[in-house]
Amino acid sequence: MRLGMPALTLFALTMPLAVSAQEVTGLAAMHDMRREKGKLCMSDHWHSGSGTGASKQAAQKAAIRSWIDFTDLEYGGRWASFANAASKKVSYSKESTGWSASVEARPCYR
Repeated sequence: MRLGMPALTLFALTMPLAVSAQEVTGLAAMHDMRREKGKLCMSDHWHSGSGTGASKQAAQKAAIRSWIDFTDLEYGGRWASFANAASKKVSYSKESTGWSASVEARPCYR
């Protein structure tokens, strides 16, 4: 079978996408990605999580768990490591009943 120039051009343009897609799971393929420090990261897509607790540490742990659970649901376990995430932000507020924490980060995997 002989392919014409338009077919070869289309094949050449889509081939890198097919190779990259092998690294991507779940809905992650819909986002732009880039390599950062040996990880594949979503370049402009952030996830957030929030939690409460009697201490700052407990609130942070709950917020990170929220981030992990949502990221796992949407993209799968390979993406759901807060330790591997990029551009992490954490904020706290003191409430009358304890602490509240919020986290944001871009999902990545090694």
